[in-house]
Amino acid sequence: MAKIKAEYVWMDGHKPTEKLRSKTKIIDKKVTTVEDLPIWGFDGSSTMQAEGNSSDCMLRPVYFIPDPVRGADHIIVLCEVFNADGSVHETNTRARLRELTEKYKDHEPLFGIEQEYTLFRGIKPLGWPDNGFPAPQGGYYCGVGSDEVFGRPLVEAHLEACLEAGLEVSGINAEVMPAQWEFQVGPLGALEVADHTWLARWLLYRIGEDFNISATLHPKPVSGDWNGAGAHCNFSTKAMREEGGIKVIEEACKKLGKKHSEHMAVYGAHNEERMTGLHETCRYDEFRYGVSDRGASIRIPMLTAKAGKGYLEDRRPAANMDPNLVCAKLIETVCGD
Repeated sequence: MAKIKAEYVWMDGHKPTEKLRSKTKIIDKKVTTVEDLPIWGFDGSSTMQAEGNSSDCMLRPVYFIPDPVRGADHIIVLCEVFNADGSVHETNTRARLRELTEKYKDHEPLFGIEQEYTLFRGIKPLGWPDNGFPAPQGGYYCGVGSDEVFGRPLVEAHLEACLEAGLEVSGINAEVMPAQWEFQVGPLGALEVADHTWLARWLLYRIGEDFNISATLHPKPVSGDWNGAGAHCNFSTKAMREEGGIKVIEEACKKLGKKHSEHMAVYGAHNEERMTGLHETCRYDEFRYGVSDRGASIRIPMLTAKAGKGYLEDRRPAANMDPNLVCAKLIETVCGD
């Protein structure tokens, strides 16, 4: 049979925000389940995950998709990182999410992630003038036209690749700041939404190479009177989705308020630059929730309030957040005692 190119993808130990790494393994056999994929290794001293005198780290495949870049005969493999002795590496945030997902499976939590990002060419946002700034915000959100929207060919190629790979991307739109976009993932369970978000990010970066465009997840890519970039997280449990669920949602909001500082600690680096109380955010050091309030920490959607059941939207996570950490913290706070 033809040889398969398997791109092994993992998160490194870069601080304060991890980066994606990947390398290619050639496989001689048909891959039908993740168990068919071999464990591999890498030099952790080059990824800030080990010292040079003991640098071997282990890659354990946990999920794979058809590769829309090389062709569907090849695959992209998401991996967890382990130490050489088989113990969980300290940078492996997925391992704890696995445990919490199993512990609280009876709550049936579902997530949807709204991943914002900003396209750059060189040192400036795509389509911005060489000197000065574009027109003020107002017409760019869900805009159309070459004077309003920049980067659509890359965005469309990314969407097509995600769908071809079987990732549950449920929509895209141009965002408030020019050269800023968003894709949505879910609704899915915790592990699935995190895995799909990480792989969708990898595809965005990889396809960006072909367009000579880079995508940044920095929560405030341009200082001043411009929107930042977030990763709003829609969350619900089985009880929230059933009759009378609005009361469960309100109780969840109260729980989240009590643990606000703990959540902000894992919701992405430099988030205080985005969450100023302006540009559709609450202040970084404040917590409040409300119906249809995009300036709140937690928004209860209008349709949820009318139906008396549904989901809540946590608007605090930054675009560069680790979805493993965000999903784990939401499960822990809301489903825990």
